[in-house]
Amino acid sequence: QVQLVESGGGLVQPGGSLRLSCLASGSNFNIRAMGWYRRAPGKPRDLVARITSGSSTNYADSVKGRFTISRDNAKNTMYLQMNSLKPEDTAVYYCNLESTWVTYWGQGTQVTVSS
Repeated sequence: QVQLVESGGGLVQPGGSLRLSCLASGSNFNIRAMGWYRRAPGKPRDLVARITSGSSTNYADSVKGRFTISRDNAKNTMYLQMNSLKPEDTAVYYCNLESTWVTYWGQGTQVTVSS
């Protein structure tokens, strides 16, 4: 079993920055990739950024150049650095871990961008 715990969400003004963290704990998981997804009110959950075990990354077009995904394997932690935040980035952000057979999700952390 794997547990994912997100942190770092909150309220920020437009143009501001936040860094989300996702701590993975448990045992016997073989990570293929990890990612951040978000769900805005009334919208489906969409991919924000993803990083593979080989450190390849991909981003949603809406966040390219503003968000950066990274991993610290020694700490079993994934990060999402979010800069130049916009009101349309407001959503619940979820951490995702793809193992060989199972996909795991965190409980989500709220990010609100508002003046």
